[in-house]
Amino acid sequence: MTKICSEIIGTMILVFLGNGVVANVILSKTKGHSKKNSGEWLTITIGWALAVFMGIIVSSPYSGAHLNPCVTISFAIIGKFNWNMVPFYIFSQFIGAMLGSLFVWILYKDHFMETKNEEDKLSVFVTTPSIRNLYSNFLSEVLSTFIFIFISLYLKTKGFLFLKENKYSIGLGSLEALVPALVVFGIVLSLGGNTGAAINPARDLGPRIIYSIIPIHGKEKNHWNYAFIPVLGPICGSIIASILYLFLS
Repeated sequence: MTKICSEIIGTMILVFLGNGVVANVILSKTKGHSKKNSGEWLTITIGWALAVFMGIIVSSPYSGAHLNPCVTISFAIIGKFNWNMVPFYIFSQFIGAMLGSLFVWILYKDHFMETKNEEDKLSVFVTTPSIRNLYSNFLSEVLSTFIFIFISLYLKTKGFLFLKENKYSIGLGSLEALVPALVVFGIVLSLGGNTGAAINPARDLGPRIIYSIIPIHGKEKNHWNYAFIPVLGPICGSIIASILYLFLS
């Protein structure tokens, strides 16, 4: 239960802060809103990277801070995680993502009411393609998640320092969470121009469900037509990355 609760809380923090920065930048009359849209993409990317950092700090000591079904599945494929725990972790991540997005709506409810553009409201919750081309969008999610998972699998390697008979682990403490955050920052900044680089099915599908439930005026009703892209694309990319990692190991 500790691991499950940790995944829920960690993913909740991830999505609460990640979707929160999107809301702050996009919604009307917020302190972070800019009509000129100057620096919007960079601000959102930095906010998401910091959200990853803080989610990992909280949950890492208890659950390993997967916070993403793709990470959980990949670790199971390479033999570093028990398959029996995979459904529980994934369920926890979806619950956490739903809670995080619900908190964003509660926090920015007045600004949702002030915002007239339907796509802007939707973008607070989920990723949307800049150009709708399902083949290209799917490939973008596969490739961006492949890079993310492939690099992440190598982040688990730790160095050791030997002094006489003692062996000391070389680490950065809580700052180790900064490394995967920087990986996310680099990937979204470089590869997110097509779809926003979801690279996390829970991060997209959980908030999408909440968006469909909560009372928001002027909803984008056709958003489910795209929903399979940020779910299946990342899963395929993570499987390919895991297989390549096993082949090279």
